[in-house]
Amino acid sequence: MAAKGKSKNNIAAADEKKSVFSPTQIKNFVGEVKTEFLKIVWPDKKMTLGLTGVVVVLTVVISIYLGSVDLLLGKIVSSFLR
Repeated sequence: MAAKGKSKNNIAAADEKKSVFSPTQIKNFVGEVKTEFLKIVWPDKKMTLGLTGVVVVLTVVISIYLGSVDLLLGKIVSSFLR
């Protein structure tokens, strides 16, 4: 009888080791994430501001282009519907 109880504990322990959501697996994952974050080389302030400026300028240019195309196509379609 004691062997049955012992084997159930071993099975439960093996299942806990395999479970991705066990506290030890979560702790290992968080530790690995922290280690990887320390390896990241973040851009400096000048580079960040420069790239942000490029994104803002491209967004404005593309939105003006798409707005003008939409306006032009809207006028063409409305002239055909008259």
